[in-house]
Amino acid sequence: MVSGDSTDPTVRERAARLGRALLLGGVLAALAVPLLVLSGETLVFASEKVFAVGALVFGFSILGWSGSVFAGKGIENFQRHIGGRSDWSEADSRQAMALLGSVGLGGMVGAMAATLVVGGLA
Repeated sequence: MVSGDSTDPTVRERAARLGRALLLGGVLAALAVPLLVLSGETLVFASEKVFAVGALVFGFSILGWSGSVFAGKGIENFQRHIGGRSDWSEADSRQAMALLGSVGLGGMVGAMAATLVVGGLA
C-alpha cells in the first residue's frame, strides 16, 4: 500500500532523518573505538571490530531494502488477502532499511575517524 496523504514526510524531513541516523552511527562508533582501546584492546582490533559491525548493519540494510523491493508488493497483497491488520508497507520497510543503512554507514565512517584520532594521540 502506497500512502500519499499529507502526513508523509517531505524530502527534507527524510534527509534530516537519514542525517540523524548517520550521526547516530558515527557517534556510537566514535565512542566504541576509544572505549575498546581503554579496556585494553589494541587500536587495530578496536578499529576493525567497530568497522565490521558498521559494515554488518549496512549490509543487512541493503539486503532488507532489496527484499522489500523484491517481495514487498506480494507481502502487502498477502496481508490484504488474509485480512491482516498490519500497517506494514513496502515503502515503510524501505525507509526503515535506509535509516538502518545510514546508521551502519555512519558507524563505518565514525570508526575510521575515531581510529585516526585515537591513533594520533598514541
